Amino acid sequence: MKLATLVYLRKAGKTLMVLRNKKLNDVHQGKWNGLGGKFEAGETPEECAIREVYEESGLVVKKLQLKGFLTFPNFANNEDWYAFLFWATDFEGELIDSPEGELAWIDDGKILSLPLWEGDRIFLPWLDQTGFFSAKFTYRDGKLIDYQVDHYPMK
Repeated sequence: MKLATLVYLRKAGKTLMVLRNKKLNDVHQGKWNGLGGKFEAGETPEECAIREVYEESGLVVKKLQLKGFLTFPNFANNEDWYAFLFWATDFEGELIDSPEGELAWIDDGKILSLPLWEGDRIFLPWLDQTGFFSAKFTYRDGKLIDYQVDHYPMK
């Protein structure tokens, strides 16, 4: 089982994305993604998200918004992956040369036209909806075969 975070930094109608093209044997190779990664021992989801964003971009997140929880059964290497999904608009610093891939601020209206995981095309619009969601995306051989979601509106 893999525990991870996924973070979308947003400013002025753009979202920071990374084209995963630098690491060998990267399950995300050739796809655009948010920032994030796997938990280290003892970390909270927020600590992991802030650390990963800094390591991958050089930016320091000041405030996170937890938006969802993603489940990916048997995603890679016969392991289930679970990801806490965040977005943030409060951050500072200068972008670095990311060890993960090419960083770019993408116009929000163009994100869905990028090479993404199929499930990302489904959940990314949910970032702009009120409330929280929990979703399960099932892939086989890199192809989305099923998904389900529960939305929890704000009260």
